[in-house]
Amino acid sequence: MGGRRTTERAEIERRIDQGRGLVPADLVIRDVRLFDLVTGLMFETDIAITGDTIVGTYGRYEGRRVIEGRGRIAVPGFIDTHLHVESSLVTPLEFDRCVLPHGVTTALCDPHEIANVLGLEGLHYFLACALATAMDLRVNLPSCVPATHMETAGARLSAADLLGLADHPKVLDLAEVMNFPGVLAKDPDMMEKLAAFSDRTRDGHAPLVRGLDLNGYIAAGIANDHESTGAEEALEKIRKGMHVLIREGSVCKDLKALAPILNVATSPFLAFCTDDRNPLEIAHEGHLDFMIRTAIASGVPALAAYRAASTSAATAFGLTDRGLVAPGRRADIVLLDDLDGCAVSDVVAAGRLVGPDLFAARPSVAPVGLDSMRAPTVSATDFRTPASRAEGPVIGIIPGKIITDHLTLTLPYADGERRIDLDQDVVKVAVVERHGVNGNIGRGFVKGFGLKRGAIASSVGHDSHNITVIGADEADMARAVNRLGEIRGGFVVVEDGRVTAEIALPVAGLMSLSSFETVTEELLPLRAAAKALGCTLAEPFLQVAFLPLLVIPHLKIGDFGLVDVDRFTILQS
Repeated sequence: MGGRRTTERAEIERRIDQGRGLVPADLVIRDVRLFDLVTGLMFETDIAITGDTIVGTYGRYEGRRVIEGRGRIAVPGFIDTHLHVESSLVTPLEFDRCVLPHGVTTALCDPHEIANVLGLEGLHYFLACALATAMDLRVNLPSCVPATHMETAGARLSAADLLGLADHPKVLDLAEVMNFPGVLAKDPDMMEKLAAFSDRTRDGHAPLVRGLDLNGYIAAGIANDHESTGAEEALEKIRKGMHVLIREGSVCKDLKALAPILNVATSPFLAFCTDDRNPLEIAHEGHLDFMIRTAIASGVPALAAYRAASTSAATAFGLTDRGLVAPGRRADIVLLDDLDGCAVSDVVAAGRLVGPDLFAARPSVAPVGLDSMRAPTVSATDFRTPASRAEGPVIGIIPGKIITDHLTLTLPYADGERRIDLDQDVVKVAVVERHGVNGNIGRGFVKGFGLKRGAIASSVGHDSHNITVIGADEADMARAVNRLGEIRGGFVVVEDGRVTAEIALPVAGLMSLSSFETVTEELLPLRAAAKALGCTLAEPFLQVAFLPLLVIPHLKIGDFGLVDVDRFTILQS
């Protein structure tokens, strides 16, 4: 203990001397224009860094190493306040490599995708990766494994399981409390987890929860929400003390709707997150840098946008060591060629210049969950949909949203079965349990994909990650499901019994072992194959993956069947 204190004291003394300019700093970023997120003004300065900490601003410094700012703009590193790394389809180390150059120096991840498949093994894997990444990847412990009692997951995590990991240096808080009906109903397991993490931030997930129900949800100690899809909903939440995390993912695109409420006055209560963003959009558009430039282009003041990406995000999660370019703060700095366009030219993460050498120096982490696909072999007859009448429930897709409509439609009816109706854009959907627990198959219908033939299947199926398949042909549905087992998970497109495109995601059936660049390239023919089936959605695969998300209104499907989310009940066929 004495040796550690001596080392810490020596480091403090080094910071003092370098901050005062008595000795050269470890690193100086020379001649930048600092965008001050307190006043919104721009100042010419050097930035002095000792180790991983900023020690000097608003002055001129000498440094052992120098980065020439050349008049570029310096802003704090960006903080993604809520995301699922698994949705990038690559491992955490590859995610680090593809997102950190976009200025995301801190990411708060909820690994409940892999946890629902592998349980504690998946969490240990993510924590090992978090220790290895160049960015500061923080892990919020999944509160809902499984997400509900109406589906079959690969694992179950109790409050005691989570508390066993709470002191890990990369663990931050309790992740999104998705089971909002369980909170309002005072579900014992949910109450135990909320109580266990009463000294931490408890993330929210409250789609369309308003009024007195919202009061009760917040009173349970839940601090934020990323599910607001409209301005009035978001304003109600920040007025009631919540931080609202504005989301722009690959399916859920809420920035356009919420940008009008983001201004200098509200910015302390608003932050940015991506939640689920696929590699194609990261590669072609960006990450939080895309959100910043899009917000500014829509009329949001630059000061408000950059606060939401850093200062406000840090405040919302108690990360008091970052969020400003100021002495004593973590040396996470983004250098921009253009402020409004958020044109990132260099990134400094914990005092290190981001580049190939930094990524090459990271330790490797062995993958897990390579044998997680344990679904039964299926045939076309497994997707029969017996019913007592032609009229019944149909899931209605809303493009750009994961909220779905609860439709009641009359479909063709013969031999005691409801049938596919392409004229109404209605095809079959099924969820096949793939954890080797019970072999359940939930069946139903979905409207809005535009599918005219074939099938699309995914082992990514939020949140229990069973196999979800949609199709205009039952035999193709069976072929797609069985092929997923052969490739150890991923996405598959089938037409006339032939696999026309696929991506293997063998890490828990969620992530690829390939590079970010390879996965990005593989997604292009996959989308083309889906389009060839008639699919009209820009992002069909994540849309398929959200059909079994039983905590998002209004009608969803799990391995036990269709679920009325508003009533939180399984519908009888």
